[in-house]
Amino acid sequence: MSDTSSETQQSQKAEPQATKILMDTQQIMAILPHRYPFLLVDRIIEFESKKRIVGIKNVTANEPQFTGHFPNYPIMPGVLTIEAMAQTGGVLLLSEFPDREDRLMVFAGIEEARFRKPIVPGDQIRIEVEVINWRPKISKMKGRCMVDGQVAAEAIITCALLPKTPKAATPAEISTPQIG
Repeated sequence: MSDTSSETQQSQKAEPQATKILMDTQQIMAILPHRYPFLLVDRIIEFESKKRIVGIKNVTANEPQFTGHFPNYPIMPGVLTIEAMAQTGGVLLLSEFPDREDRLMVFAGIEEARFRKPIVPGDQIRIEVEVINWRPKISKMKGRCMVDGQVAAEAIITCALLPKTPKAATPAEISTPQIG
């Protein structure tokens, strides 16, 4: 009887656990100002306020960067990988500010960036970000992008939180005189 119960316990341990989604794309867009095609985090699966966050990015072949980077050998550009880390960290940082629509998070520094494995269409990136130093106007975070359990990229990112300046009028908002 102990053999049967140990087999049951082992089979229960071996079953994969469903990943709980804490934030979907719509909830992320309520925090970040980014929109397609530049929104680079699809969902949040782990979140510890002011400490760490884990996001997921599903890389698809129809993303615009792949038409030119590189033809017939699509690789996600390293700068977009770093941006995905920053956006995931941005969800963590901006979540702390109720007036986030009046603020803009921008890069203040990128250190120790390393690209270990190409990220290609079909990959699912697990974006792990940990806070190194938290301040209301500037924060430093360590980001890591994992694909299939392997580190694909990592970097230390410093982000500054700036007040948004009034936006410039878009061409559609500018009144054009009627002719004739």
